[in-house]
Amino acid sequence: MVMPMPAEWSLGTTIPAKDLDGTRRFYEDVLGAQAVMEDPGGIIYRSGDSYFSLYPTEFAGTAQHTLGAFMVQDVEATVAELRGKGVTFEEYDLPGLKTVNGIAELGGTRGAWFKDPEGNILSVVQLP
Repeated sequence: MVMPMPAEWSLGTTIPAKDLDGTRRFYEDVLGAQAVMEDPGGIIYRSGDSYFSLYPTEFAGTAQHTLGAFMVQDVEATVAELRGKGVTFEEYDLPGLKTVNGIAELGGTRGAWFKDPEGNILSVVQLP
């Protein structure tokens, strides 16, 4: 039997939460995520053809990088919809990364970044 290589595997992300119940409300009520499994170790959500999980930890919100990206068809429409639900998008003006109205273009790929209630950085991305 030939084992699949990592490039053929699905990849999920794990997102830390100090306040699992409060953070859960954001992912379910604002982002529309639906839990598929829950146990004392956290909550697993399906997102498109992949999964992500929220897990309880005191270290939530300490990462200074993007933890994961939601792949979308239309980044402008997604940003507008999420803003309508109270999500604030980050503005960046860094070498190689400048947002305009919350959205950056990186070689044809367009993205926008926001923080969940724990301060974890997530993004929405539209591929070319």
